[in-house]
Amino acid sequence: MTRQTWTAFASALAFVGLAALLVIIPVPFVTWSPGDAHDTLGTLNSQPVITVTGTPSYPTNGRLDLTTLSVTRADSRVSLPESVLAYWLPNRDALPRDSVYAPGKSVDEVESEDADMMETAKDDAVVAALRAAGRRVTERPAVASVTVGGPSHTRLLPGDLLLSVDGVPVTQADEVGEQIRTHQVGEMVTFVVLRNRKRTTVTVATARSTAVQGSSGRGKAAVGITVGPGYDYEPEISFDLGQEIGGPSAGLVFATAIYDKITEGPLLQGAHVAGTGTITPSGDVGAIGGIQEKVAAAEDAGAVAFLVPAANCPSLEGVDTDMTLIKVSTLREGIDALTTLHQPDGAARVSQC
Repeated sequence: MTRQTWTAFASALAFVGLAALLVIIPVPFVTWSPGDAHDTLGTLNSQPVITVTGTPSYPTNGRLDLTTLSVTRADSRVSLPESVLAYWLPNRDALPRDSVYAPGKSVDEVESEDADMMETAKDDAVVAALRAAGRRVTERPAVASVTVGGPSHTRLLPGDLLLSVDGVPVTQADEVGEQIRTHQVGEMVTFVVLRNRKRTTVTVATARSTAVQGSSGRGKAAVGITVGPGYDYEPEISFDLGQEIGGPSAGLVFATAIYDKITEGPLLQGAHVAGTGTITPSGDVGAIGGIQEKVAAAEDAGAVAFLVPAANCPSLEGVDTDMTLIKVSTLREGIDALTTLHQPDGAARVSQC
């Protein structure tokens, strides 16, 4: 072969090799795309997705979807062409991997954190919905975490509601610590807790605190727990989504669905509504990631309206959708908007993004 032929052949091989490398070598990005929509007022295997007992509940009418995001798994990688395609296609996105998954975290750690955030979202949604419906909710100090191998390990459990310490009623988290610190190291502390709705007495021997140097608690008596806010209420509300869905973004939809079930009159009046957003026990709605992808998922499922956290509205500027994008900052705003939506000219009278 001539020199020119060899040059062309070598160039072609180099081009094919580089193209193959572009496809094979992963890049540090994660792709987002629309996920699924799940009706929180519906059933799964003939059982309600949300079950309410211990308080009056009422029939609902309509569909209320939580929306999900399809995201590259923590143990998967994407190629450069996949990232570029996700960046340019509508309702898709590509983000730096470190902005989604913290460096060094294993798949199990990521999935565990997502599951914990979902459980917290459920718990907070229950409290927010009960409060919005006027049901009794009592805030109590609760065990937030227990030090593995510490004095309280296996004795006190996360979620235990603390009623008294050494017979002294406690209503605030700081009161628990103050009462524990009245003991000498090695003395026994008696807790009365609510666990699984039953009063239980637990005794724990104090140990010397290992708080950070300079902390006022260092060296004093401690039992190896952290204490945060907890909530006591009568109804029992359970969730069955039938699959693993993680993160906190279903909180607003969960709270709205529970409220609809425990108040008279169908809130949706037969409409198909979707939404997203975090929720606090007081009913404040927070922003989430992937808002455009979740709006697309809702529209694909046939929703006519979408509950959008107010902080996410700027991200929807220019988005083309036939859905009514309802702007909400609190659970109460969302409830009021859905009540207005089915009235004459309701869509024009609700706050929209």
